[in-house]
Amino acid sequence: MGKIFGFILLWRLLGNPFLAILVILVIVYLLDRRFVGVFPSLTKPFKRMGQSSRLRTQISMNPNDISSKHELARLLIDRKKDAEAMKLLESIEAQSEDSAEFWDDLGTVYLRQGNTQKGETCVLKALELNPRVKYGRPYLRLAEVYKNSDRDKAVEYVHRFQEIQSSSCEGYYLLGMMYKDLDRKEEALAAFQESINIYRSLPKYKKRQERKWAVLSMMKK
Repeated sequence: MGKIFGFILLWRLLGNPFLAILVILVIVYLLDRRFVGVFPSLTKPFKRMGQSSRLRTQISMNPNDISSKHELARLLIDRKKDAEAMKLLESIEAQSEDSAEFWDDLGTVYLRQGNTQKGETCVLKALELNPRVKYGRPYLRLAEVYKNSDRDKAVEYVHRFQEIQSSSCEGYYLLGMMYKDLDRKEEALAAFQESINIYRSLPKYKKRQERKWAVLSMMKK
């Protein structure tokens, strides 16, 4: 009733039902960004473009700046500009032999381009250097690749991820999504429920960080 009353009040104040709906959507979006984080940030793409421009300038001034090239490659991967990211990553491979994050980024690009064997090799090398690199997400990336062609292998990678993400709302949400893709509905529901249970047990200062994944898990259930 409160929501309906609020809508009617806004309608009367603004004199237009569509404008009232727009105001309500803006309020919901702002509240979500402040307290939950389910909706995407509207400013993040612009920040990424600004960062990319700054990094390109740095690289043009210093072509041997390895960290800037790697950071730019990551931004390009986020924007799905894999071909350009690949060139940057391959140009710093000799200097990044011991970087688990580098090998995972390179493997991600190969996997997206359909080079499964090379991509898996790179990702596994990253995990060999650091089994907890990127909080174990590379395991889910590999499971995603094999979920249709080799389900046993996909499940194995999911289990490896689960060993790392044993107390994270986000981890169990991602695990539930992977089980859902594998058509293992009971395991998916159990993972979503575990995400919710973990959230309820967290201290207040941690709940803001994990709230998004708990809410998404509730929606999936």
